[in-house]
Amino acid sequence: MATEKKIPTNTVTRDLCDFAAPTGNIYETVVILAKRSNQIALAEKKELNEFLDAVKSERDTMDEVVENREQIEISKRFERRPKPVLRAIAEFEEGQIYYEDLKQRKEE
Repeated sequence: MATEKKIPTNTVTRDLCDFAAPTGNIYETVVILAKRSNQIALAEKKELNEFLDAVKSERDTMDEVVENREQIEISKRFERRPKPVLRAIAEFEEGQIYYEDLKQRKEE
C-alpha cells in the first residue's frame, strides 16, 4: 500500500443503481465486494502478524502479560486504517477490481 488513497472511514450514502450498473445485478456486485473484502482482510491480518512477530519479545508467555509499546502502536495504526469493505468499495468504484461473468463465458 505505497499509494494510500483517501478512503472514507465512516458511512457514506451510495446509490444502489450505480453499484449495480457495472455487473447488471446488485447481488453480483455484493458478492464481488465481499470476496475482495475478504482478500484485503486476509492480507492485512498477515501483514499485522508479521509486524507483531518482529517486535515480539522473548519474555512473552501465556502466564505473563507484558505491555509492549511497539505492539500497541502497530495495533493502533492498523485499527485506524479503513475497513476492508470500504477499501473494496473504493477499488470497485475506480474500476480496479477484475471480475468476469461466467454465464457469458459458458455461452461462448
